[in-house]
Amino acid sequence: MRNRDAWLCFEDEAGQSIRPPKARTWSRRGRPPVVRVSGKGSGRVSLASMLCTRPGARTRLIYRMLVQHAGRKKEKKGFKEPDLAALLDAAHAELGAEIVLLWDNSTQHTDRAMRDLLSKRSWLTVFHFPPYSPELNPDEGVWSNLKGSLGNLAACTTGELAALARTRLKKMQYRPELLDGFIAETGLALAPP
Repeated sequence: MRNRDAWLCFEDEAGQSIRPPKARTWSRRGRPPVVRVSGKGSGRVSLASMLCTRPGARTRLIYRMLVQHAGRKKEKKGFKEPDLAALLDAAHAELGAEIVLLWDNSTQHTDRAMRDLLSKRSWLTVFHFPPYSPELNPDEGVWSNLKGSLGNLAACTTGELAALARTRLKKMQYRPELLDGFIAETGLALAPP
């Protein structure tokens, strides 16, 4: 990677439904906290992100979002192979160098359609994490941080949920020390000893 001046990128997908996740909160003694949810709609926001690092450069976070409204016909149910290829193309355009990509063994990462799309990108080298090893992927820290910050918020619509998620991801983009912390948390040594 160092000899090729390439970016090392970790990719992962996640989703958040309109129902707020369970989280700890506080309230006055004797008064249990109540989070009111309308119960209307069951929309979902699908997210894909890449945590990109290179020696001597600021760590970057690149993400894409799909808003899914429940009940609409012919609506995407999540990220498909062309969407992930578009994310890789956008990352390549933003980073301006070759990419060494690490991601999990999800079906959309390993099927024939994805292999065909990846073979057309000469600037990309792909590796897969071992099966069932999310603790090795620093991008999991992005989702943990995001979902923790959305814990006590109850969005009424998928549009509100998307806006909240976008705001929090944008804030993460401007905190390279937080992104470096996600990488350090995995125990991966990126610099030679």
